[in-house]
Amino acid sequence: MSTLLIDLKDQTLHQEEVERLEHPLVAGLILFTRNFYDREQIQALIKDIRRRVKKPLLITVDQEGGRVQRFREGFTKLPAMQAFAALIREPARQLAMAKEAGWQMAAEMAALDIDLSFAPVLDLGHQCKAIGDRSFCDDAESAVPLATAFIDGMHAAGMASTGKHFPGHGQVLTDSHLETPFDDRPSAVIFERDIQPFQQLIAQNKLDAVMPAHVIYTDCDDQPASGSKYWLQDILRQKLGFKGAVFSDDLGMKGAGFMGDFVARSEKALNAGCDLLLLCNEPDGVVQVLDKLKLNESRPHFEARQQRLQTLFKQKTFNWNELTQTARWRENSKKLTALQEQWQSV
Repeated sequence: MSTLLIDLKDQTLHQEEVERLEHPLVAGLILFTRNFYDREQIQALIKDIRRRVKKPLLITVDQEGGRVQRFREGFTKLPAMQAFAALIREPARQLAMAKEAGWQMAAEMAALDIDLSFAPVLDLGHQCKAIGDRSFCDDAESAVPLATAFIDGMHAAGMASTGKHFPGHGQVLTDSHLETPFDDRPSAVIFERDIQPFQQLIAQNKLDAVMPAHVIYTDCDDQPASGSKYWLQDILRQKLGFKGAVFSDDLGMKGAGFMGDFVARSEKALNAGCDLLLLCNEPDGVVQVLDKLKLNESRPHFEARQQRLQTLFKQKTFNWNELTQTARWRENSKKLTALQEQWQSV
């Protein structure tokens, strides 16, 4: 492994992509809806990747549920995270359903030979255009138990958890896919409110990885959290004591443009404390980074970073046909699909 997660052009693997994936800087890839036709095709694509690329690759996806679910046809229709608390009134049933959603998602992805889905979203509130119903709740007191249950389900299926978007993306209206948001609230509010899901889940040893936001919190630092030593080293590592892996959010997003060109963004994110960088939907940017990015880090630092990344590979393997014959999968498929369809009708 090394440093970059990149993407693929379409539903088949091209030879130039094989060569790119074998570059020493590339640690893995992320799959999107454009890479998907049906379950048989995506399984064949992943098998082809594993066969043709002569090194272990961390294969990832965003399969959160709701509107962020890259593979749909032939898979469980996973609920938006807001649906658990909004539509289910009994707390025990909320938690049980959230846990089963985490397990169902992770088991289905493991059956495809995918290592990691970047979940769950720990942002509070639903007003942000980039977040909306991807958030569990408005308050940490309600969100943390639901996130814990979802993560417990993921862990039971052998998948690592990724809390995003640190220290909290939920209170800005701007979509960081399109521009760099500025959160001008006092730092005390962020620490009393938004950071609490991350802080509490880190204290419980539930988070295996964290993904910071491309948001500038003006009362704290002048850089986006994804490129901020203050957030990633002073707060996440030192104050909160986080020991796991840190992903950058996609450096191809317009919100990352504040940090410069693609090479500058990559350098700033690495120097701030990211272990692994996502760079998607920018093939020319990937080429620039592969050609020009230099890892100026000590050998012990590099090895520590690689050790953290090794913990993100899936811990269990499922056979799709056997999985879908189990009573747990069948019951979950019915209940989770019904919950999402109810949410869509609200």
